[in-house]
Parts: sequence; structure tokens; C-alpha cells
Amino acid sequence: MTLRKRLFVTGAQGFVGQYIQAAVQRDEHAVFEVVCAEDQYDITDRESLDRVIKRAQPDAVIHLAAQSHVPTSFSDPELTYRVNFFGTLALLQSLAANDFVGRMLFVGSADSYGLVEEQDLPISEKQALHPRNPYAVSKVAAEALCYQWSQTGPFDVVIARPFNHIGPGQAESFAISGFAKQIAEIVAGLRVPELNVGDLQVTRDFTDVRDIVEAYLLLVLKGESGDAYNVGSGQERRLYELLEELIQIAGVSATIKIDSARFRPAEQRRVVCDASKLKIRTGWHPRHSINDTLVEIIQYWVRKIQNG
Repeated sequence: MTLRKRLFVTGAQGFVGQYIQAAVQRDEHAVFEVVCAEDQYDITDRESLDRVIKRAQPDAVIHLAAQSHVPTSFSDPELTYRVNFFGTLALLQSLAANDFVGRMLFVGSADSYGLVEEQDLPISEKQALHPRNPYAVSKVAAEALCYQWSQTGPFDVVIARPFNHIGPGQAESFAISGFAKQIAEIVAGLRVPELNVGDLQVTRDFTDVRDIVEAYLLLVLKGESGDAYNVGSGQERRLYELLEELIQIAGVSATIKIDSARFRPAEQRRVVCDASKLKIRTGWHPRHSINDTLVEIIQYWVRKIQNG
């Protein structure tokens, strides 16, 4: 009988972390088992980290824990840097101190690329990193730290750069989930048929969170230490078209009200991912259609609102 790899996930109770746990539980090949922290811990505090790592004794780690809300990174950059950079440093140090010799997957962000000219699309890993917000800066710094550890530390570190991912259960502060919640409120009669939105003319590369999670697990198994891998669908989609599709799925009519306060500073107008490096290395490809994902997101918010 093959023993499962003990997988420790920081941020395990977050949106993506919960999907990782679900994916591992239904894994037909029984490659991983998630070992959860028995106590609450602070990712920036070595003492609490050492305690949970010592108990978990992981064979592999996926580092998700982060301050990932871009507007918050502008209002509180110190918090963002402390969690995203110094929290990553504390984790690396704690793993080394507890004799970890496996592989850590650091989950960075495609936001690290910053402003990319249209002639340079789709975005590959060869694109220079030019972060344009404090969140992206923190991820670039933490990624550089992880690369250094992959070269000089006692264990492997692989880097993922995910593009936008969506799915049921995502916070309403993210665009698609926020749209879906407003639409579900209209369905329930709790909102006048008016949607408050930001800039709908930008394009993004959206992937179902379950496909993103599958890519992470494959990178833990097959990624090259020190390498960075884009994770995305390779499909460019305009936010306006996705909002229209959500409205059609819900079967409602609504007025769309553009709120300039929702526009992000330093906005990238078009985004599309080149994930060929990931696909060649691991054989990964997205399995969920965007339409099916949008249906599930609407259903999630309708149920949540109905249940109070």
C-alpha cells in the first residue's frame, strides 16, 4: 500500500484552501492527505508556526495564506507586506527548522506582471514582472525570496502564478461573485433591478477554481524546483459579456450602473494567459466550462440568500 503524502496547506480554510481539501478527499489515486493545523496560528509568527509544522510533519506544503485584496493593499500596505512577504519568510524558516525536505508550492499572482502591452499578449513566464499595486509588489518580493530558497535552502520550492479564478463560495469583493450576489438579491426581491459595477470593458482570463487546484496539486508532484508556472485558461473574456451571461442564467432584467469608485488604479485593460509551460510539464488542462461555473456561482448565491 502506497502511503499518502502529508500535505499542509496554509490558508486551508479560505476559498481556494477548502477546494484543495475537497479535491484531496476525492482523489482516486490517494496521492495526498491534508494535515490540518490543530490550533490557530499566525503566519507571521514563528513560534505558532513552529508548533503547527512540528505537529503536522508535512511531506509537501501549498502556501496560500495571503492578504489578497488589492484595495486593502493600497489602504494598508504594511499589513500586506507583513503577511505576504514576512509570512512567507517565517514559513520557509519554520519548515527548515523542523527538518522539512519535501516541496513547497508558493502561490503567487499573475498581478505581478503589471501592465503588459497588447502586443505581448498572451502573457508567458518570460514577461518581466512590473507590479503596479502593493499586493503585487508583496507577491513579487515573496516570489524572489522563494526562488532564493529553491537555490540555497534544504527543500524544493515551486512557484505558481495563477490568473483570475472563480467558483461557488468566493467572496463578493471579487467581481464575478459580487455580480452574482447582486443578481441573486434581485431574484429574491431584496434589491431593485439595478446592478452597481465597475469597469466592464476590461478583459480577464478566468478559470474555475477546481481546475486551478488541480494545477497546484500537479505542480507539487511534477513542477521543477525554482521554476514559475502560469495557471490560467488561455481564454480572454470581457467582464461585460460575463455579466450579461450571469443575468441570462438568472432569468432577470436589470439596469447596469457603472460606479467609477469601483475602478482599480493602474488597471490592466486586457489579460490572457499562456499556460503552455504548465501543460507541457504536468499535462494539465482546464476541465470546467465557464458557463457551468457561472451557473454554479448563481446557484450558490441564490441558496445562500434564501437560507439567510
